[in-house]
Amino acid sequence: MSNLEVLYEDNHLIAVNKPRNVLSQGDKTNDLDLLTMTKQYLKQKYQKPGNVYLGLLHRLDRPVSGVMVFAKTSKAASRMSEEIRTHRFQKTYLAIVHGTFSSKEGVFEDYLQKLENGNTIVTDSKHGKFSRLTYQVLEENKPHNLSLVKICLETGRHHQIRVQFASRNHPLCGDWRYGEKEDVPLCLHAYQVSFLHPVKKEPLTIVSLPSKDSYWTLFTL
Repeated sequence: MSNLEVLYEDNHLIAVNKPRNVLSQGDKTNDLDLLTMTKQYLKQKYQKPGNVYLGLLHRLDRPVSGVMVFAKTSKAASRMSEEIRTHRFQKTYLAIVHGTFSSKEGVFEDYLQKLENGNTIVTDSKHGKFSRLTYQVLEENKPHNLSLVKICLETGRHHQIRVQFASRNHPLCGDWRYGEKEDVPLCLHAYQVSFLHPVKKEPLTIVSLPSKDSYWTLFTL
């Protein structure tokens, strides 16, 4: 697939840049998804007959862009899944949010509950799952009252970043579900993943910058 942006590849893993509004994996819409696109890329590149094995390790919501890592072997998939389960697979995001912050860095801790309608809400420890992230304000655009923030996600709850920022009156730009109805795409990008290579046992960091469009043009990336 010539339009697939490959960020890293070896015999065990492949990391690609997921465009926004592309599914991580197939669903009932039958729209083309990144898992299928990456399988097609490998099939064509290596002229593989039959089905191509590719392990889905994590997901990004459809409107979110950025780094996604897939396993090319079952051994790599098993070892990577263990890293994710034990929180050694570190995910860092960039987001543009409404408003400015009194503190340039901080921690958000909440209990989040996913509802049947697909929304997530802040609730109590009896009904929700503990959710934690840390953030750092990288830049402010005061004329537009916007902030560029870097977010380290320590738990991977449904819509976690979007809900935790919206609940503190800093909704993400372009977030119709939890913020304002504005004619821009959701400004959330999976900027970096860091982990221990499942076979080489060496630290590996993979980075992807967001597309230079929409509100992203208002900041230095």
